[in-house]
Amino acid sequence: MAQNGRIRVVVGMSGGVDSSAAAALLLDQGYEVIGITLKLWPQDCRYRAEDKCCGPQAVSDARAVCDRLGIPYYLIDESAEFQQHVIRYFAEEYKAGRTPNPCVICNQELKFGRLLDRALRLGAQYVATGHYARLQRRADGRTLLLRGSDPRKDQSYFLFSLRQEQLSRALFPLGERTKSETRELARHCNLKTAEKAESQEICFVPDNDYGRFLRDSGFVQPHRGEIVDLQGHVLGYHDGIEFYTIGQRRGLRVAAGRPLYVVNLDPEQNRVIVGEVSDLVTNTFVMERCNWIPFDSLGEPVEVTVKIRYNHPGTPARVEPLDGNRARVFLHIPQRAVTPGQAAVCYQGDLVLGGGWIARSSR
Repeated sequence: MAQNGRIRVVVGMSGGVDSSAAAALLLDQGYEVIGITLKLWPQDCRYRAEDKCCGPQAVSDARAVCDRLGIPYYLIDESAEFQQHVIRYFAEEYKAGRTPNPCVICNQELKFGRLLDRALRLGAQYVATGHYARLQRRADGRTLLLRGSDPRKDQSYFLFSLRQEQLSRALFPLGERTKSETRELARHCNLKTAEKAESQEICFVPDNDYGRFLRDSGFVQPHRGEIVDLQGHVLGYHDGIEFYTIGQRRGLRVAAGRPLYVVNLDPEQNRVIVGEVSDLVTNTFVMERCNWIPFDSLGEPVEVTVKIRYNHPGTPARVEPLDGNRARVFLHIPQRAVTPGQAAVCYQGDLVLGGGWIARSSR
């Protein structure tokens, strides 16, 4: 609690319209608001995106918004932690034949990790972001996570890994709003970011060419390997499994007389395994490193709707607990391209039960 009696909140300012509107909304609701931007890249880094949440334009925009709202603003260097927790994870997952989801890890380790630590040191009770998700505080002290009210903007998928101590300190002011309502609020407050376009790419891969990022940043050197079919017949060669993902069709450079897709990646033998579209379909997979939100652990099978990637519409499934903080998912409708390394997030209606990371298939 701040000295003036108002509850102090730190808002993670990305330089976009969502975090700007979140700060304005909290201020209007009577909170004492402090804006903080985490500087995620070294100043001389050539991979920094100038207009993304880690670039200088974003910092300038966030500072201008805080000045307009009359709230304190701080820029805090967390580039070393971002490199360790997000960038290295991103590269190591590709090297292990998995497709990473850096936004989930960034929320877990930076926005509700390092930023929360900073907030508590400033005497703040909460950290707020511009995510489109909702929270519900239960009488027993547990905090539940729910989908955002606008299904087109719901971002609860990216927050499934947050633990209770993080959710209990979180605020999502935009959870009940639509994107158009958010922009209207920013216009009403005369915020510089009101008309700013939003990005759909990973913030540190602004051109969406993750392969080039891995090469140019020195995480991966081309290393020749075989492209094989499911019977092990060599059909061609590649420069590294890191440059392929499950379900990929383009860029295989294999002449087979029929469409072929990446169906598995073998990091031990540096092999890309291809097959037909039917070979991508599966009805079961294992989740590892599970995090459950309404309860500490999954004690019995549950019926859920599971999303196997962010833009997946969700499909009905049964989830059964396994040992070692794992669970097996049985899909009632077989799905295509269940991709190791991606998050599988389980819902019951709007409630986020939790989820885990899709384990690499042994096929």
